Amino acid sequence: MNAQAPALQDPRLNRPEPFTARDGGFFQRDRSIHPPAHAPGYKSSVLRSPRQALLSLENSVSEITGPVFGHNDLGPLDNDLIRNYAKDGDPVGERIIVHGRVLDETGRGVPNTLVEFWQANAGGRYRHKKDTYLAPIDPNFGGCGRALSDDAGYYYFRTVKPGPYPWRNYVNSWRPAHIHFSVFGSGFAQRLITQMYFEGDPLIPICPILTTIPDKDALDRLVAPLDLNASTPFDSLAYRFDIVLRGARSTYFENRAEGN
Repeated sequence: MNAQAPALQDPRLNRPEPFTARDGGFFQRDRSIHPPAHAPGYKSSVLRSPRQALLSLENSVSEITGPVFGHNDLGPLDNDLIRNYAKDGDPVGERIIVHGRVLDETGRGVPNTLVEFWQANAGGRYRHKKDTYLAPIDPNFGGCGRALSDDAGYYYFRTVKPGPYPWRNYVNSWRPAHIHFSVFGSGFAQRLITQMYFEGDPLIPICPILTTIPDKDALDRLVAPLDLNASTPFDSLAYRFDIVLRGARSTYFENRAEGN
């Protein structure tokens, strides 16, 4: 059995001003800067893209007032993917910390929002029955967790850096290393499903999914920069990933309609 691991420490250096609620609905998204739903270079989008124009509906009360989460909804290791599935040792791979803030369209932190994350292991394989990639399953890595943002919208978790993996888009297509996120926000109409990439990954410019994003600034917002100030010496590097739920600066991903 491995020795007791040190407690996961909050890597933040500064605490921004806390979020204060405001009345009214959420800002309208600027869909003109989002990737097209139909992108033939990303093969699966051809069949799943909408055939009819999208409808715009006003926010209802139920969409701007829930869901509500609390610390009782989380377990003590939910934000530590290095330990929350370990059986007889630590998982294989480069240990990292991912941290950042969940923000609304005005740049204010969104408190008490559930941030869920899942990923492949260091070899690029998911713990899923439909993943048949030849990389081995890591017996000490489950690949999923969750965290709750604090009163300033801040979240963090510890994991191992996922590996890239091949996929059947075209011959020799590879996904860059990435982590999936689901963020609920302060209302259902804010929910965002996205992915985070790593600074300096050479697969990012040639990924058929990421090349559907027409706005370079938007693509940059999906790439987490290295943050040595938040790293743990002799243990873990850190990456900073802020998530904006709506508005012109919203974080978004590929050509799916959900969350954007």
